[in-house]
Amino acid sequence: MEQVKPSQEIAIRRCETLEEFEACVCLQKKVWNFSDADLVPARLFVVADSIGGQVIGAFDGDEMVGFAMAIPGSRTGHSYLHSHMLAVMESYRNLGLGRRLKLFQREDALDRGFELIEWTFDPLEIKNAFLNLEKLGAIARRYHVNHYGITTSALQGGMPTDRLIAEWWLNSRRVRDLLGTGSLPPFKVENRIPVPAEIYAWRVSEADRTKALEVQGRNRDYFLKLFAGGQAALGYERDGAGNGAFLLGKWDEEWSYGEA
Repeated sequence: MEQVKPSQEIAIRRCETLEEFEACVCLQKKVWNFSDADLVPARLFVVADSIGGQVIGAFDGDEMVGFAMAIPGSRTGHSYLHSHMLAVMESYRNLGLGRRLKLFQREDALDRGFELIEWTFDPLEIKNAFLNLEKLGAIARRYHVNHYGITTSALQGGMPTDRLIAEWWLNSRRVRDLLGTGSLPPFKVENRIPVPAEIYAWRVSEADRTKALEVQGRNRDYFLKLFAGGQAALGYERDGAGNGAFLLGKWDEEWSYGEA
C-alpha cells in the first residue's frame, strides 16, 4: 500500500464546483464498487449544496480522498441534517479522516443553527459503530429493516441492508463532554448486543453467509424489542480479538434539544 500523508496534512473543506461533485461520484465507485444504478449522481451533490446541505471533501493536494454529503430534513417541527454518505479511500483509512469529516460537519451545522445530524449505519460494521457511538457521541434508538433494499456492493454480500439511525445531538452535554474530555458521560448499561469479529468474512463468503444472516436476524430482534422498551444504543465496546458489542441504556431527552 502506498504511503500517504499524515491526517493533519490533508485539507478538509466545502466542495463547490461541478468537478468536485463528480469526484465524489468517482470515489463512490472506488469505495463501494457500486454499479451505475446504485451511484448517487453528481446532480444530487449539486442539489445538496444548493438547498442548505453539505458536500465536504478531504483533499491530499488536488486529489479528493474522502467526502461527506448531507441534505436538510425536518421532523416534528425541527430542522436537521441527514448525512447520506461518508467515504474515505482505502489507502487513507485509519488516519482519523472519517472523524475529521464528521467534526467539520458539526461545526458547519452549528454555525448555521442546526442542533442535530442523523445518518444510517450498518449494525454489523464494528469499526463504524465504534466511531459513531464512542468517538462522536451519537446515539441510536431506531432500527430500519432492509432500509435501502439489496444493493450491488460486494461488501453487503447480497444481504438485507438493515440500518441503525444515528442521532448526533451536536450541542448536547454528552457530545460536548466527549469532545472536551475524550470520554463519554457514564450511563447504566442495561443490555449488550454482540457482533462477532468474523462477521466481515462471513458476509462475503457464500459458504458462511448463513452465519452472518443468523447474527443479523438475532440482533435485529434484540434491537427492535429493546428500542420499543425505551432503550438506546449509547456506547460500544471492542475486545482484543476484534469482537464488538453495543451497550444499551436509557436515553434522557433533556440531553438533546434545549441544552444550554
